[in-house]
Amino acid sequence: MNADDVIRALDLSPLPWEGGWYRETWRSKANIPGPELGDQYDGERSAGTAIYYVLTTDTLSRMHRLPSDETFHFYLGDPVEMLLLHPDSTNSEIITFGQDIFGGDHVQYTILGNTWMGGRLKRDAAVPDAVGFALMGTTVSPGFDFADLEMGTFDDLAVQHPDRKDLIKALS
Repeated sequence: MNADDVIRALDLSPLPWEGGWYRETWRSKANIPGPELGDQYDGERSAGTAIYYVLTTDTLSRMHRLPSDETFHFYLGDPVEMLLLHPDSTNSEIITFGQDIFGGDHVQYTILGNTWMGGRLKRDAAVPDAVGFALMGTTVSPGFDFADLEMGTFDDLAVQHPDRKDLIKALS
């Protein structure tokens, strides 16, 4: 099994702006009215959405943020390192999605809304059986809408987080 096999089998398409491959697998039929969501949203949103998401050796998840909370689910493949730049602070962290739960990898992790995030396959010689892709999923609530996607720039994010500027550059 390789990245192309997974992309074909799951009928994935390129994810615009952010990068990687995806397919929406669920969108709640329930909607949340815009006024109940607050001014971060420009209208009503689905109560929730879910996607398959694949990163490969030649793709990455560029720095971006959503106003909604997003729960990532790791299914299979190579570990993924994700940079998180927390809102309203200079706090940041790098988390790893993968199967080594005893080594600190996450198989599920919720990223709070308005957190800048970006990720890529972990480039680590300690991954002896690398397959060149990671299959993940995300669940978003309120549901994902492309109107909510905000892409980050190196110049803006590196000023706020100079200690992470090399990784921000790689993910921008």
